[in-house]
Amino acid sequence: MLKKLMITTASLALLTSAAIAQTPDQTQPAPPSATAAKGQVITEQKPDQLLASKLKGTDVIGSNNEKIGDVNDMLFDKDGKILAYVVGVGGFLGIGAKDVALSPASFQIVPASERESMKLKLSMTKDELKTAADFKPFKEPTTTTGQAPSRDRAPMTPPSQR
Repeated sequence: MLKKLMITTASLALLTSAAIAQTPDQTQPAPPSATAAKGQVITEQKPDQLLASKLKGTDVIGSNNEKIGDVNDMLFDKDGKILAYVVGVGGFLGIGAKDVALSPASFQIVPASERESMKLKLSMTKDELKTAADFKPFKEPTTTTGQAPSRDRAPMTPPSQR
């Protein structure tokens, strides 16, 4: 019995050492394609930075501090730069409202107080926004030829009618 235990233990030690020898060295750096190549990790938000989730729905007020709309969306370019805040103006409970896109430079941030959340202030009035051009999001064009599909084959006839 002791002999069997010794043989099993020795075999197990040989198999384990062979398996360990075959594993790659963990101290070698991973190839560049396997890592987040040139990715920059940001670990926390700074006081002068805003989250899109907090900005969406933010009240937009005019020069007289009256609410004139709220932020519905944001327009980014392919590099991630914010080009515009899309403000919903007019209407009632979102019905009949129109979207107007304005550059971020058009807004002044009004910090949050104890009773109210942060707001964005514009030097425009509600009437000026209502008369501004509508923002139209890009829609992928659909390609159609304007013709009905052609039939390259004759319709199939069931085998029972052949």
